[in-house]
Amino acid sequence: MNASLQNPIRILIAEDSPLCQKLVETALTNQPYEIHFAANGQEALRMFEAERPDILIADWMIPPPSGVELCREVRKRAGGYTYVILMTSKSETENLIEGLEAGADDYVTKPFDAGELLARIRVGSRVIAMSREIETRNAALEEAIRTDYLTELPNRKAVEEFASKQLEAARRHGFPLWIVVADLDKFKLVNDTYGHVAGDQAIQSFAELLRANTRASDISGRLGGDEFLLVISHGEKKAILQTIDRLRADFASERFDFAGHEIQITASFGIAGFQAASDKTVADLLIRADKALYSAKSAGRNQVVAAVDRQFVLRG
Repeated sequence: MNASLQNPIRILIAEDSPLCQKLVETALTNQPYEIHFAANGQEALRMFEAERPDILIADWMIPPPSGVELCREVRKRAGGYTYVILMTSKSETENLIEGLEAGADDYVTKPFDAGELLARIRVGSRVIAMSREIETRNAALEEAIRTDYLTELPNRKAVEEFASKQLEAARRHGFPLWIVVADLDKFKLVNDTYGHVAGDQAIQSFAELLRANTRASDISGRLGGDEFLLVISHGEKKAILQTIDRLRADFASERFDFAGHEIQITASFGIAGFQAASDKTVADLLIRADKALYSAKSAGRNQVVAAVDRQFVLRG
């Protein structure tokens, strides 16, 4: 069953009349709904923020804010959609238009018929179920857009978006931020000698190593091909270098069996630390990290080179 239909529909009823509250409660007895009551508009707004109900039933004439004003306030709130039903004794067309334009989805005239109220709630429940299904699908699509198909790590788009946000935060709050570019050594030779399946296996193995060593507050992802990107915050230079060199050593210690041949694959790393005076964008950091990576390759591969104040090499 759809997850949006498994949980009871949550209904918030904004009604100040004890008699009307009782009539609504009686109408909804033995129905699959979770019901909460608010006696005025202010209480309804507080409960709306706390509970985020699926359906709001509001009496037009409740103490301020009124049901119509409550509709307007609810529509200003971000988040999942709430279906709004106005209860009103105002039957004039202009009043009903005002309510609908304020954000109400439907209305019930007082005194209401219990069967009609239930029918309108069921309509709202179907709308909410469809809305939640669309939200779930959109979230899954958004996740897919930001996920690398081979490694299931975040892709370049996701990592660079995260890095941009962290860069702004580092600039505002002054904490250290590090960009690490990693590249598998002689990867083309692996593909040419053992085939692309072997190359994919090496990439997936490296991705798993990154995933296992990435904190929840940081991110690692695949740029494309055999290139990876890490964004690390709140770490001192020495600790970052030790962490990345441990990744280098751990990957170098793995052995791959391709067509009966046991081989070693290594990786090189380039690190750039955020410098407020010169790093205006993530691209600025990436340029320095790429230069450090090039130095690591030139120095013999299986190395870590950091561009922080000066360049230096940690050899494996």
